[in-house]
Amino acid sequence: MAILALGINHASAPIAIRERVAFAPERTPEALKDLSMLPGVGAAAILSTCNRTELYVDHAPGAEQGALDWLERVHGLAHRSLHAATYQYQDAQAVRHVFRVATGLDSLVVGEPQILGQLKQAYRIALDARTLSGPLDQLLQRSFSVAKTVRTETRLGANAVSVAYAAVRLACQVFDEMPKRQALLVGAGETIELVARHLLGVGVRRTTVVNRTIERARVLADRIGGQAARLVDLESHLGDCDILVTATHGSEPLIRCDALRRAFVGRRRRPLFAVDLGVPRNIEASVAELEDVYLYTVDDLRGVVEEGMRGRRDAAAQAESMVTLHVEEFMAWSRERAAASTIISMRRRAEMARSDVLNRALKRLRQGENPERVLTYLSQTLTNRLLHRPTVGLRSAAALGDEEFVEFASRLLALEPLHSDEN
Repeated sequence: MAILALGINHASAPIAIRERVAFAPERTPEALKDLSMLPGVGAAAILSTCNRTELYVDHAPGAEQGALDWLERVHGLAHRSLHAATYQYQDAQAVRHVFRVATGLDSLVVGEPQILGQLKQAYRIALDARTLSGPLDQLLQRSFSVAKTVRTETRLGANAVSVAYAAVRLACQVFDEMPKRQALLVGAGETIELVARHLLGVGVRRTTVVNRTIERARVLADRIGGQAARLVDLESHLGDCDILVTATHGSEPLIRCDALRRAFVGRRRRPLFAVDLGVPRNIEASVAELEDVYLYTVDDLRGVVEEGMRGRRDAAAQAESMVTLHVEEFMAWSRERAAASTIISMRRRAEMARSDVLNRALKRLRQGENPERVLTYLSQTLTNRLLHRPTVGLRSAAALGDEEFVEFASRLLALEPLHSDEN
């Protein structure tokens, strides 16, 4: 059997194709059972996220085309419609691919940690569906430990690579005890939602979302467990917040210096960490001159993001080297496992010969035959039994001029070459 990784991702196919081959979690168990019934398939798992759909299969040679045809058929796609968008990796390359996916090296944002949780979920679904076994089961389990090692020994996921993440990382440097902090988010678009999720990730639980359209503010607030407010009420919320992040489209600043001065009455010099992600700017530039205000713009954060990208690139290079070592270890284990059945068969045959010759020797002893003669019989007969087949094979190879086979047998049996005076 061989390992196959087959699929599409953000680099090989646009979202219009990716969404057509995605598997909903509730549909995956049935799909797995269907996939595992294909000729030559021994075990299977399916990873399906917004950025990728991949089949991991332990299969007999020649089953690759069947897996691709199945992916098209199960999604009702025309034959060969996925060929240009899919990639296939076999054996060592498949192992490397799975390890790179688990560590985040193959992700749209290099080093992102969410993919590992998604891969673990795919593993659990396959286990529950009873479509996992043997090398594929071991490969997925090994990928989890490889990902843990990479994240422990490198800084692959430690650097900010988006302005939203950079803003929250800076906030963590300004404040301790993040769960005690109040955040005020102005806007309800994708950037503000990313900021909200990162704040939630570092423990901030009190968040107010302000937006021109209150309905959009409520939708985002509900997702993060916060509260929504109208834009006309913005100034009333400025006095309570510790963290202020804005990301709206508009030609004029929404937050002016005078408004913050009024809001600061009674704050007792509590610092305000403010991030203006709007272009044009949402916060009046003179706000930076106020005492106890830390104001950052998109340009200020860009340097943090670029530094983060450099850090991740350096960490990614280190992670790739670690993945290579783990691939070699897994393939060595796989090759040893493949030889196990041959070793077991060889030892079983030797045990049968030993048992047969021993029983014959014991019978002779019970009949009163001389023990020395019995021991001589046992050793000679057992030696002949064990060496008969190798001897026949070597003589046949020598007669055919197969020097490579003879040389291999010599190395396999650890034989020393005879000196000329021993011939």
